[in-house]
Parts: sequence; structure tokens; C-alpha cells
Amino acid sequence: MAKAPIAGASKTRLAAEIGVAQATRFARQATAALLARLGRDPRWLTILAVSPDRYVKSPIWPAWTVTCGQGRGDLGARMQRQFRAHAKGPLVIVGSDIPSLTPAHIASAFRLLGGADAVFGPALDGGYWLIGLRRRPRLLRPFAHVRWSGPHALKDTLANLPGCVVGFLPRLGDVDSAEAYDLSAHRFARRLLPRP
Repeated sequence: MAKAPIAGASKTRLAAEIGVAQATRFARQATAALLARLGRDPRWLTILAVSPDRYVKSPIWPAWTVTCGQGRGDLGARMQRQFRAHAKGPLVIVGSDIPSLTPAHIASAFRLLGGADAVFGPALDGGYWLIGLRRRPRLLRPFAHVRWSGPHALKDTLANLPGCVVGFLPRLGDVDSAEAYDLSAHRFARRLLPRP
């Protein structure tokens, strides 16, 4: 899931700290790098869920990218819509601002969903950078009453999954603040684009 990297509309919390131009540049580079690392892996189909929906057909995205809209609502409503909308079977959702995310993380998430109902990649801030659902025998609804963009998002989501088998991936950092941006800057430049 990604917001279109448009000045003033994406990475707004980060922009308040480091400036709109730098935050927009980060959003563009981070999304391009994510698509380069994950987008053409033959083990899965990558679909870029875009917000706002009017940017689904934008030339911002590489021509080979499969895109769809996120629709309206809070983050939980938009993620639930993705879990309902796509072909049956395991599905994982990630954000576009996790510089350390690799194909190995996605492969691990799908492996865990072989025996778990849900899988999470916990974020350093108390949220999560990945959620995956097996979607069989039924589609879970884990997003009720979740306090988004804060330290309670993972805990609140897990509270909606009583009796479910849940798997976890390593804790990774996303980039929502100047501190996270600065901490990741030296690593980010190396991980931004795939190795030749």
C-alpha cells in the first residue's frame, strides 16, 4: 500500500520535520525501491494499492506495475478492502516506507501463513510493517477499534484475533519521523535500489 508521492500529500508527518521536498523525494525513492526489490519476484503477484484512487493509472508508477485503489476510510477499512478484493488464498500487505524490507521477509510471511491464521511484522514504534491473513476458511476482520499511527496499533489489532494462530516476523523500522529518517539514512542509500 502506498500513497502517491505527491508534495504535501504523502509522508506528511515526516514532511513536518524535514520539509515537504525532502519527504516527497523520500516517498518517491522508497516506493520505487520497494517495487524494484519485490515487484517482479515470481513467487507472488505484487499489486500496488494506491491512495488517492485517482492516481491508480498515473505515470508515476512503472508501466509493468499492477495497481488498484485503496478506497475510502481509515487504514483498517482500506486494508480490509484489500483482503476482500483479491483472489482467494494467503495475502500480505506492506507499506512502502520500510528500507530494510527484503523478498526474504515476504517469503517468510507466506511460509508462516501455511500454519497461521495471521502474520505480523512488528514495527519499532508499536505498529506493524506487514500484516498477512490466510483468508481460509474465513476472512478475519482484525481492524476494529485500532488506534492507528501510535504505539497501540499492533496490540489493538491482536486483540481482534482471539483464538487465532498468529506468526511474527522480525521487528523492522518504518520511516515516519525525522529520527527514523536520520537513523536509516546511511543504510537506506545502500538498500534503496536493488543490487546489480
